[in-house]
Amino acid sequence: MTIGKGKRPRDPNQLAKWIVDQSVGEAREPEPHTPLTVPAPPTTISQYMAEIGRKGGKIGGKRRLKTMTKEARRKVAAKAARARWKKR
Repeated sequence: MTIGKGKRPRDPNQLAKWIVDQSVGEAREPEPHTPLTVPAPPTTISQYMAEIGRKGGKIGGKRRLKTMTKEARRKVAAKAARARWKKR
């Protein structure tokens, strides 16, 4: 036998209150449960560190470009090219 309309609460405490309210005649619709939207934390320390590194990396390259001289940029580019060709 169903009393009232809508779904019954799943939580035992809320269900007990709902049953009492139904029997006394003070029934209300149960409020829908809305889960919190909290982002999941990184599962490992390496994932956390990667996220932190990416955050700083977005700013770091632009700022480094502004502060480096033309000669310093040339040296870094030459070193990177040597490293790329060395892999082959």
